[in-house]
Amino acid sequence: MTKPTTDATAHLTRRGFLRTSATAAAVAAPYFVPSSVFGETAPSNRITVAFIGTGNQGFLDLTLFMAQPDCQVVAVCDVNKGSDNYKEPSDVRGREPAKALVESTYAKRSGSGKFKGCDTFNDFREVLARKDVDAVVIVSPDHWHDVMAIAAAKAGKDIYGEKPLGLTIAGQQAMIKAVRDKRCVFQTGSHERSNPYVKAACDLVQSGAIGKVRRVVCNIGRQNKLGPGPGWEPTPIPSGFDYDMWLGPAPEAPYHKDRCLYNFRFIDDYAGGQTANFGAHSIDIAQWGLGTSLTGPKEVEYVYADYLPEGSLFNAATFLNFRCKYENGTVLDCVTAEPSVRTAFYGDDGIVSIDNQGQNALVIPRKLTPEKLQKRVKYHSGGDHVRNFLDCVKSREEPVAPIEVGHRSASICHLGNISLKLQTKLKWNPEVERFEGGRSDEANKLLSREQRSPWKIS
Repeated sequence: MTKPTTDATAHLTRRGFLRTSATAAAVAAPYFVPSSVFGETAPSNRITVAFIGTGNQGFLDLTLFMAQPDCQVVAVCDVNKGSDNYKEPSDVRGREPAKALVESTYAKRSGSGKFKGCDTFNDFREVLARKDVDAVVIVSPDHWHDVMAIAAAKAGKDIYGEKPLGLTIAGQQAMIKAVRDKRCVFQTGSHERSNPYVKAACDLVQSGAIGKVRRVVCNIGRQNKLGPGPGWEPTPIPSGFDYDMWLGPAPEAPYHKDRCLYNFRFIDDYAGGQTANFGAHSIDIAQWGLGTSLTGPKEVEYVYADYLPEGSLFNAATFLNFRCKYENGTVLDCVTAEPSVRTAFYGDDGIVSIDNQGQNALVIPRKLTPEKLQKRVKYHSGGDHVRNFLDCVKSREEPVAPIEVGHRSASICHLGNISLKLQTKLKWNPEVERFEGGRSDEANKLLSREQRSPWKIS
């Protein structure tokens, strides 16, 4: 592994190197550049990255980015200085633990065994103001995604944005506009798009090998945490946690230890439950295999949903089933399960199923499948997905999971949650991205959320 830069060059980035070189050449000749700055990880080639959000997924993404030899993490930002009790009670996360992870990782790779060069921030705007940051990785709760991504695009940063793309369809549309207006590279964290086995499966489905696809089943995990029930009482805000900043654009709400950190995903002010968590992967695979990555269904229907008692802190559906129908008649069922299979395509001539957790089994009960695709394999595509993003930052090409693709997959999650909330069938126009007929007025109001001042998607 190539050694990271030391303190003296820690903030000399691709942009900074080119500016500095040009200035030096203008005021002093000859200008000598040490040979050490050339090569794969020269300042002119190295991509400097800052992380916004350092919880469980933030820590995973940190390790993936730091594994890339031409990338250097120079800053981490989180409203939590540091604490345990993330996904598991023993998980210690936050900005100070993230800084320690970054510096210890780079120290192990340096000849001296020492490294200092990762700054910490509480406010993401301070990160975006830094001229020495090329790209940001947004790993905040969903309700922050649109505000942060739009601000990052306006600041000229390239963006790796974790899935789901956003909390609302309107917020995601605003993200797309900002990213395209500023010509940013944006990679949605739908890492299965970088999984060669999933690609092989989706290519097979699109090739017609299993005939016309009649049905796709997208399995999502059940709610895996239990929050306080009716009559819950607020708890004290812990030291080192900026709760007002954590809420950000979300409504005012009393603090409870189970409202934040990992558990935010089960409260609809901040996320879309397991529909948007697991569904952002399983539905994205369905869209890919169906060849509908840049469009969506024409109908979404409530089938079943179960919730915790009224007044509980968690208000996302615990068990659910919603059904979508596409223009060609294909039906997509999203259902709560203990998924050994993430996504399954059912065609007239066979079945393609893709296992959960990166273990992908492709099964087609006909003589149409290459033998190698019938084997069970274990593969996690996170590193490849990060690699693709960094390559595109350099080339300015489109990544494998561009923002529009992330938008359409996440939109189906949102459409499903709207149908569950209204307990009805709804007509959807994927061209104009609006509900039509029936209870469309009521449903269209749920495409956006009021955002608390001063946080606006503008």
